[in-house]
Amino acid sequence: QVQLVESGGGLVQAGGSLRLSCAASVSTFRLNGVGWFRQAPGKQREPVASISRSGTTNYVDSVKGRFTISRDNAKNTVDLQMNSLKPDDTAVYYCNVGTWYSGTHILGGAYWGRGTQVTVSS
Repeated sequence: QVQLVESGGGLVQAGGSLRLSCAASVSTFRLNGVGWFRQAPGKQREPVASISRSGTTNYVDSVKGRFTISRDNAKNTVDLQMNSLKPDDTAVYYCNVGTWYSGTHILGGAYWGRGTQVTVSS
């Protein structure tokens, strides 16, 4: 059974930093793209960042220059370092395995974590 467990969320002031981590019990983790998505209250889930199996990264415009995605295939983990956080970054953040980049959009794959709450106060 595939399990994705996110950690690292919390409450931070605007301008602060958080590091999210996701541990995946997927045997084929290293063969898959992985990514982070988020869902703010009253909004649809949206992509944040992705990293391919070869390490190519993609970000949505709103987080470029502030967020960094990384992966460790030996540990089956994917992290999201979030700097210069803004109140608009407040959301539940979800880890995804099977993420892929179409050339214009980051798209979710089959496996999702349960999410971790990030709250940024102004």
